[in-house]
Amino acid sequence: MTAKQRELDLTEFPPGTVTEYTTLVCLACIFDVFTKQLNLAPRTAFSEIKRHTPTIAELTSRGAMRPYFDSEEKHPHCPYCGSAKRWLARFDTYCIEGGKPTDAARRQLLRKLAQAEDQFVVTEKKSDSGAVFFEWLDTLGRSLDLNDETWLIDASRMYLERREPKTNWDEVFDGLRAVRRSSRLSEGWERDGARLFLAPSLYSEALLIQYLVSRPHAHGGLTLEGRLTLMELVRRLRYSGYLEQLGITERDPGEVFEKVVNHLAATHEWSSIAANKRVGTGSDSDRVSAAAKKSRVRTGSGSDRVDVAKRSSKKTSKKSSKKKSAPPEPEVIATEPVKLHYLIDRRDFLEKVKSVYASYAG
Repeated sequence: MTAKQRELDLTEFPPGTVTEYTTLVCLACIFDVFTKQLNLAPRTAFSEIKRHTPTIAELTSRGAMRPYFDSEEKHPHCPYCGSAKRWLARFDTYCIEGGKPTDAARRQLLRKLAQAEDQFVVTEKKSDSGAVFFEWLDTLGRSLDLNDETWLIDASRMYLERREPKTNWDEVFDGLRAVRRSSRLSEGWERDGARLFLAPSLYSEALLIQYLVSRPHAHGGLTLEGRLTLMELVRRLRYSGYLEQLGITERDPGEVFEKVVNHLAATHEWSSIAANKRVGTGSDSDRVSAAAKKSRVRTGSGSDRVDVAKRSSKKTSKKSSKKKSAPPEPEVIATEPVKLHYLIDRRDFLEKVKSVYASYAG
């Protein structure tokens, strides 16, 4: 089976909700353990090995341990025994974030997969939105070329894809040359020529994502606003009104940074949260009808109505002044539970196990 035939169709999943891992395993090392150290017959070893499925940690860990290893070479060799490519098998693992945006696509994908011989194995793991966010951030950092400054636009795109997965960002970013902060938009985004303008809150979060990705690679973090220290980043977030919007009043840069990062990590399905925040304040007709209902309330004689109107106007003016002066309440940070679905592709492993067994049996 060629690599193209082996690829799964993941186009129905929103961008940023599926993470792919590839791990190699040396079958020569495994067969040697079973046949030479455990003194098993090749047929018995074959039966035991083909039932094997690695753990999630073995398939997704950065530091793979024998007999597993990672390699980007076209013709890799086992780093432990030096075996050539024909002795090596490949596991492809797809981590799918659970939730409304992915559940239907995941069920549809699983129905299409072959069921014979456990060619595909599905394992579930409980996690939370914080762990998912930092894993996504780590994957993002490894997928970008930080030596090419175009990564800043790519990082902005991946952030927006995760936040608004239903938008066709391929079309939005086609031929795009710059991402700017808008002084006119209060929310959302718009494209003007080769430039994309983001509302202050979106732009602030895009800067924060860029800072988090690039900070481990150099002094300060490289962003669309240039290379920033933590103090400079916090100053820009405060100037844009982002901190006030979140109700963050702390002055210490470290405390502010921790709270804004926790804010991003607390929300798993960004698109649904954003939609809920935009849900209405009532249409104009609703507000007019509500005002009409209030105007129909009877309060007694004419003079009484005047006195009541004066007293109510004073009360409302006092209340409105209090509301304007009161700072926003700090946002309660709490991570959300998330279920991760790991789809393990064992097809290449099963094919290679058969060919290696033939070599040992012969």
